[in-house]
Amino acid sequence: MDRLKGMYKEKIIPAMMEKFKYSNVMQVPKLEKIVLNMGLGEAIQNVKVIEAGQKELAAITGQKPVVTRARKSIANFKLREGQPIGCKVTLRQKIMMEFFDRLVTLALSRIRDFKGVSAKAFDGRGNYALGIKEQIIFPEIEYDKIDKIRGLNIVINTSAKTDEEARALLEIMGMPFEKN
Repeated sequence: MDRLKGMYKEKIIPAMMEKFKYSNVMQVPKLEKIVLNMGLGEAIQNVKVIEAGQKELAAITGQKPVVTRARKSIANFKLREGQPIGCKVTLRQKIMMEFFDRLVTLALSRIRDFKGVSAKAFDGRGNYALGIKEQIIFPEIEYDKIDKIRGLNIVINTSAKTDEEARALLEIMGMPFEKN
């Protein structure tokens, strides 16, 4: 059993049950999935950018990314419907827990001048979105082998009904929210 899952059973469930007065263990919110999305707008001119983005996401997550395509044409951006425009990965269960653990313990601490992640990025239904400006904060990415610094979006879906429950869950799991 990995470290975060053991911590969830031993510490997080009792802490959440005490804080929110749940009557049943199954009411305690948990992580459902984590979606990583890398928008690659420069792929309109150079198709090899998609391959580079896929390799980087595969290295970060350990899972093969899916290419996302444009839903409609936009003439100003020289974009046609069906053209590859990015890539994404959906993580669940064991891989998700391992990624979350690496994100919180290793990657976020490598950001320059890091004061914590925003506590305002919840969507009202218990899901949290996080934008990262540089993919090089992940230790799996070799700095010498990247062609360009790109950002990515990370969306953490929880089974929490409210933002307050989701924030408490992520805080107990180690997410470093900024202090106001």
